[in-house]
Amino acid sequence: MFSQTVEYALRAMVFLGQNTEKPQATESIAEVTKVPPAYLSKVLQAMAKKGLVRSQRGLYGGFRLAKSPDEVSILDIVNSVDPIVRIKTCPLDLKSHGTHLCPLHRRMDNAMGEVERALSESTLAEVLSEPTNSVPLSELKNDSQG
Repeated sequence: MFSQTVEYALRAMVFLGQNTEKPQATESIAEVTKVPPAYLSKVLQAMAKKGLVRSQRGLYGGFRLAKSPDEVSILDIVNSVDPIVRIKTCPLDLKSHGTHLCPLHRRMDNAMGEVERALSESTLAEVLSEPTNSVPLSELKNDSQG
């Protein structure tokens, strides 16, 4: 349902949310998030245009969050790189349907509306702080491995 670009953007934002003390180089972000560096650069630029991240040039440059994680919804991240498209008119261009969606397309649009709602109600801060045994972008050590 979500594009690879969205997945990459989410990984990058999680990494930046975990590393707020200084700007992070694209190469560092790419290594941890397992995103090709050239493609990640494009994703980060798209998010910068939407005000989610800031870039800093120079020797100690890189990217950092432009807002606090509690001010960034997951929907903000998704829409910054691959906006969710709602069905406003008949996808078949049937003149008799126009903006009156048939039951199939109305259900599909309603589902997208629910996805939008759920993502808008979830923040980056919640993702970063949620108690779990699977920390994002982190391999946990198994106690039996010492």
